[in-house]
Amino acid sequence: MSRISEVIDRIQSVRDYTAGLVDAVPESDWFRQPAEGVTHVAWQVGHMAMAQYRLALDLVRGVQPGDDELIGARVLETYGKDSIPDPDPAANARVEEIRNAYDAVHRAVIREIGGMDDSILDEPSSRPHPVFDTKGGALEWSAWHEMLHAGQIGLIRRLLGEKWLR
Repeated sequence: MSRISEVIDRIQSVRDYTAGLVDAVPESDWFRQPAEGVTHVAWQVGHMAMAQYRLALDLVRGVQPGDDELIGARVLETYGKDSIPDPDPAANARVEEIRNAYDAVHRAVIREIGGMDDSILDEPSSRPHPVFDTKGGALEWSAWHEMLHAGQIGLIRRLLGEKWLR
């Protein structure tokens, strides 16, 4: 198996797990913050879409024409690094817009990055990052970052009174 296939498999495995958590939260609960200092599911999903776009597409192949169809400016801005979750639905993108970006970015990563040669993994990422310095590192961090947020979604679900998923 190629190195790029291994990375893509990791990204897909994490998404399969995360999507199960996301799918288990009713849309009516997406903007509920169960406690002070805790985000909401809409912020988590929007943030994962933004981060996967930045890490696995932007830092690997650069911004491309048509990327705004994958993820709009509102999702990039509202759920970016250092953004502050707001439970008011009017201050957020719509659930459908967030979910569409989350899904579209992921499909693009699997399609585009999955078709690249292993040699790209050792190339420097297009911008510096404190955790990695190669495109392969950006892709690996994309999977790790999403798993971190999957844990937060699991905690939010429990704080909202949801049962454990099997």
